[in-house]
Amino acid sequence: MSTFRGTAGRDEGAEQRSRRHRIAVLALPGVPPFELGIPSRVFGSAIDAEGRALYEIAVCTVDGGPVLSDAGFTVQPAAGPEALAEADTVILPPTHAMPELGRGGPLPPEVAAAIAGIRPGTRLVSICSGSYVLAAAGLLDGRPATTHWNLAPEFRRAYPRVKVDEEVLFVDDGDVLTSAGVAAGVDLCLHMIRRDHGAAVANRAARICVVPPWRDGGQAQFIDRPVPEPTLASTTATRAWALEHLAEPLTLARLAEHARMSLRSFTRRFRDEVGMTPVQWLTAQRLELAKQLLETTDLPIDLVAHRAGLGSGNSLRVHMRTAFGISPAAYRRAFGTGAPAGRAEEARV
Repeated sequence: MSTFRGTAGRDEGAEQRSRRHRIAVLALPGVPPFELGIPSRVFGSAIDAEGRALYEIAVCTVDGGPVLSDAGFTVQPAAGPEALAEADTVILPPTHAMPELGRGGPLPPEVAAAIAGIRPGTRLVSICSGSYVLAAAGLLDGRPATTHWNLAPEFRRAYPRVKVDEEVLFVDDGDVLTSAGVAAGVDLCLHMIRRDHGAAVANRAARICVVPPWRDGGQAQFIDRPVPEPTLASTTATRAWALEHLAEPLTLARLAEHARMSLRSFTRRFRDEVGMTPVQWLTAQRLELAKQLLETTDLPIDLVAHRAGLGSGNSLRVHMRTAFGISPAAYRRAFGTGAPAGRAEEARV
């Protein structure tokens, strides 16, 4: 009997269940309840136009038995390691009960055995320091990944083969995805919904969860820094203004002028607040707008590029290839209105 159940508690038959993407969330000893609950809450909010759940989620442990959370209460899972073998996606929340992983130590035998039971080709995901489990299993060797910014130095020492980027909220490396601390797990889950089913479904899930569908910047904005003087100006209003004028030429000088700052002060303040340069931020916002237009309209590629402030269709193609590894036309086929399930992965082949 399958260990997976529909998120709404309905039994619509084996055929209907088999069409849903199966997610197994592995609860290890010392799991923080907040991070453990993120996948069920976010993916459980992903529904199609008829209100049907798009994912089946099972929380499991390595032996099917209860585990003690780091909040002092016991988590009783719905499933054991068999859920990992059946899953299309396996998500690893953090564990605060395996300090040896911070020194590059081996996984406990029972955890290693459970990870080894995951089918080849399964999408693997970590939230915060769940990346330690993937790294200890050798699944991040040679790959880009992230973790909580405060753990990055330790993580690099313990797992030197991993290409750590502590400035981003999450890393999507195709079949392996990693997120930064705590709330970045929400960002990553919404990104995965968008990747699987498009912006409309992801945005609807975000509204249900009362969270933003996409956050600006990366972890750099959260790293400990001296508190700025309260008299210092902010770039917030200029960023909001820029979002309304993305189709226009937005030079650094024009942005600084709007913020009533010198170029140097504006650039420094912008990076402190957002975690990236103004040019990097503008490019990201324009690409985000271009993706929305590709998903929701039939505008020609050149017009999409113009409205997003990216110039020509050729410029848009270069930017999207660089940022996402996909052309605008392929992105529209995969994520546009009415795109059939599975087209997102086909577009990346």
